[in-house]
Amino acid sequence: MPRGIFVTATDTGIGKTIVSAGLALTLKARGMRVGVMKPVATGCFGDGPRLISVDAVYLFEAAENEYAPLTSPVRFRNPVAPNIASIYEQKEVNLDAIRNAFRELQKYYDFIVVEGIGGLLAPIKNNYLVANMIQEMKLPIVIVSHVQLGAINHTLLTVDSALIRGFIIKGIVFNRAPLVNYSLAEMTNPRVIHELTGIRVLGTLPEMEELNVESCRFGRLKEVFADRINVDAILN
Repeated sequence: MPRGIFVTATDTGIGKTIVSAGLALTLKARGMRVGVMKPVATGCFGDGPRLISVDAVYLFEAAENEYAPLTSPVRFRNPVAPNIASIYEQKEVNLDAIRNAFRELQKYYDFIVVEGIGGLLAPIKNNYLVANMIQEMKLPIVIVSHVQLGAINHTLLTVDSALIRGFIIKGIVFNRAPLVNYSLAEMTNPRVIHELTGIRVLGTLPEMEELNVESCRFGRLKEVFADRINVDAILN
C-alpha cells in the first residue's frame, strides 16, 4: 500500500492547503509520484456537477496529477461544514465516492497527501467526523497550527483529540509566522507547544505574500518548504 499523510489543522483557514501543496511540491522535486486529495470541499464555485474547489485545484497543480475527479470527489457550494451544506443543497455526502477515489489514487502514486476540511472534529456527516475519515484511511497525520495568541490551547486540544483516537502524529507545522514585528506569543508558542505535548515541531512557514490559492500562485513555496520543514520526519 502506498504511503501517505493526512494534513489536518487546529481550525479552518490555518493553511492546510499551503502545507499540503508545499509537501507535494517538495516530494515531487525528490522524484516521487505524489497523489493529492481534498476528499470533501465546501465553498466551491460553478454549477451543479461542475463545482470547482480552488483548494483542490491548487493541490492538483502542485502535484501535476492526471486524475482531477479523484482529487476532489465531493464538493459543495456553501462555505459551511459538509453536513450543513448537504442539507441546504439537498445532496448527500457520498462517502463511497471518497473511498473509491482514495483507493484509485493508491494505484497510481507512491505517496498520497490528503487535505482534510476544518479540524479533526469537523462533521462530514452527522455521525461521521474528519477523525472517522482518518481512521478509515489509516494515515498518520500532520497538524497545521498558527503561531498567534491562542495557538497553545488550540493545538493542545487537537493533539489530545488525535492521541485519544490512537492517531500517529508525525509532527506540527506552524504557518504564517511573521518575519518581523512578531509578538512574544508568536516567538515562544512553538517551543511551549513542543514542551507541553512532546510532539515534534516539523518547522515554521513564514508569511509569503506571493502565494495565492485562488490564482494558483506558488511563488517560492517549494524552496521555502524544503528549507524550513523537516520532510524526512514526515516520510520516515
